[in-house]
Amino acid sequence: MDQVSYEHRQASMTDSFDVFPSARPLPLTLPNGKPAIEAWPLDQSILHLNHGSFGAVPNSTLKAVTEYESQANRAPIGWFPGVGACIRDMRSQLAEFLGVPPSRVAWVPNASAGASVVYANIRVSRGSEVLATDHGYGAVLQGAARMARRDGAVLKIAHVPIDADEDGVVDAVTAQMSERTSFIVLDQITSATAMLFPVQRIAAEAHRRGIRILVDGAHAPAQLADPVGGLQSDWWVGNFHKFPCTPRGTALLVIPPEGGQDGQDLWPLIDSWGFAGPFPERFDEQGTQNLCGPIAAPESLREIERLWGWDVVRRYMSDLADYAESRVAEAASAVSGEDCSSPVRIPSPAMRLVKLPHGNRTPQELDALCPVFRDRILNELHAEVAVTQFDGELYLRLTAHAYVTADAIDRFAEQSIPTIVGWLRV
Repeated sequence: MDQVSYEHRQASMTDSFDVFPSARPLPLTLPNGKPAIEAWPLDQSILHLNHGSFGAVPNSTLKAVTEYESQANRAPIGWFPGVGACIRDMRSQLAEFLGVPPSRVAWVPNASAGASVVYANIRVSRGSEVLATDHGYGAVLQGAARMARRDGAVLKIAHVPIDADEDGVVDAVTAQMSERTSFIVLDQITSATAMLFPVQRIAAEAHRRGIRILVDGAHAPAQLADPVGGLQSDWWVGNFHKFPCTPRGTALLVIPPEGGQDGQDLWPLIDSWGFAGPFPERFDEQGTQNLCGPIAAPESLREIERLWGWDVVRRYMSDLADYAESRVAEAASAVSGEDCSSPVRIPSPAMRLVKLPHGNRTPQELDALCPVFRDRILNELHAEVAVTQFDGELYLRLTAHAYVTADAIDRFAEQSIPTIVGWLRV
C-alpha cells in the first residue's frame, strides 16, 4: 500500500462520515487483504498497545534469524569468523535508513549500552556539572550519575514541565547551563512522558557554549524520518528494536556529521579482536555472541517498506496515536468525572499519554504502583500498555504501530478503561 492509496482511503472515509480525516484511521492491511497484525507472531487475544517498550519483530525477520542460527550451529567455524563482516553490512544498511554515512555509526546492543560507551570513554572536569532533565530514562541517568561520581562532578537535573512547548523546553534546559556545565544528556523523545524535545535547538546552544552533548534517541528511529539530520550533538544513540521492528539487540551509536566529533576516542565496552581497527570498525567484533538477531535487522526495514512503505506507516502511526489519545481520554474522563486529557503539548508522533485519577497517591506510591498495574492490566484485561508517573501524576502511555487498529483502541476504551479507573478508586 503506497501513500496515495492510504490517503485515498482516508479521504473516502471523510466523504462517508462527517468527521476529521484522521479521527478514526482505517486499518492497514496486507496485500492479500488480511489484517496487518498477521505479519507478526503477536498473540491476537491480547490488545498490543505498548510497542514503544520492546517492539515486535515481523515473521519474515524471525525466519531469517532462524536460518542464521541454523547456519551458525551447523558449522560454527564457518559462521563466527564472519560475524564482524555481517555486522558491518547490517550497520551500513541501518545507517542508510537513518541517512547517516556508515563511517559514523557503530553497532551497540541498545541505546543504554551506547550511552555507557560514551560515559566510559570520556572524562568530565572535577567540580563540573553533568546536566540532564527529569524526563530522562532511568538507566541512562544512572550511567550519567556514575560518570559524574567517578570524575568528581555533580549530576544536575533540570525540571521541564510536562505541559511545556518547544520554547519552554529550551528555556528550562538552557537556564540550567552555566560555565560549570561540561556535559549534557538529553532525550529526543522522552520515555515516560512521550514528549518530542527540540534537541536540535538545545544541541546548537550547547555547542555554542562549548558543552558536549549526548542525545538519547532511543525511541526516534522510524518514528522520525530523519532523527539525526542537522543535529549538532557530539553523540546520538537510537534503538532499532522499537519502531523499526528489528530483533532486540540492535541499536546504533552515531557521531552526527554536524557535531564535530570523529568517534576515534570511543572504544567498545568489550575488548575483542577488533581493537586495532578505527571507529566504527572496532565495534564490529565484541567477543563470541549470538548476533543472528542484529544481523537479520535489515529484513525488518525491507519488509515494512515492501508491505506499506515507511512514510505510510509513519503517517498511520501518527493518525492512530491522535485517535487513541482522544478516544481513551474521553472514556477515562466519562468514567472518572475528571479531566483525563494529556497535558503534553509537544507529543511524540506515535506515543501518547492519557492521565489517570489516582486518589492522591504520593510519587513514591505511584512509582511502586506502575509495574504492578501494568502487569495486572495484562493478566486480567489482556492488554499491553505502559503505566508511568511524572511529577506526581499517573498516566497510561499508548503506542501505535502498523498492526494496531482503531478497533483495538475502541475495545480498550470501552472494556478496559472502566475497570482500570475502578481499580484506582480502591
